[in-house]
Amino acid sequence: MARMGGSRHLKRHAAPDFWPILRKTFKWALKPSPGPHPIIRSIPLLVVVRDVLKYVERSKEARRLIAEGHFKVDGIVRTDYKFPIGFMDVIEVVDTGEAFRVIPVPTKYMTLIPISKDEATFKLCRIENKTTVKGGHIQLNLHDGRNVLIRVSDPTKPVEDIYKTMGTLKISIPSQEIIKYIPLEVGKSLVVVIGGRNVGKVGRLVNMSEGMRRYRKQVKIEGLRGETIYTTLDKIFVIGMETPEITLPEGALSG
Repeated sequence: MARMGGSRHLKRHAAPDFWPILRKTFKWALKPSPGPHPIIRSIPLLVVVRDVLKYVERSKEARRLIAEGHFKVDGIVRTDYKFPIGFMDVIEVVDTGEAFRVIPVPTKYMTLIPISKDEATFKLCRIENKTTVKGGHIQLNLHDGRNVLIRVSDPTKPVEDIYKTMGTLKISIPSQEIIKYIPLEVGKSLVVVIGGRNVGKVGRLVNMSEGMRRYRKQVKIEGLRGETIYTTLDKIFVIGMETPEITLPEGALSG
């Protein structure tokens, strides 16, 4: 009987371009486990420890550190060295107290930015979809695979339902309690581009065209450096209103 499912292996030349690994020295790369982020928008925890943070030089050493529980992802100790790390994830080093957030940046696509201990207690999640579940309650489906339940006292008049898709939730980790809701509003929302040729650029959303799908809706962003940025709705992430809720790379907010 033929094997079911996709390949369990990944060649280095087929790995995403933003992985900081040598392409021709070795044949195989580490394939991330199924998890909160797809392969094309994530990095395995082992690659983060060995090649991004450079705590060790060999994969065997990185696997041992991870298995011993020295690293937290979004406030939870992860011992799977293949665990996928993606946008807005918070990585903590248990022994040193260091904390990092995964942020989109120009040309590199994504990188780790050092953050304070206070900032490591929350993360931003984009609302991808929302559904009504049993009892008339609202379930929000977030970009990192989380589901947050909004309890409604009266299903006929759900006054608690203030959330819209493509808006952002600021949630505590690991408890997943909602701290703040940041809507997607033209002329007000501060966004960061998470894909395409303008990835990592930050600006204010000033216009959005009509369309049937997010990837067909063109948006216009006024960059904080004065440039005009065009991209599609599916490639932007709300990070604040007047000011960003998270630490951004040095120079991202300078005009």
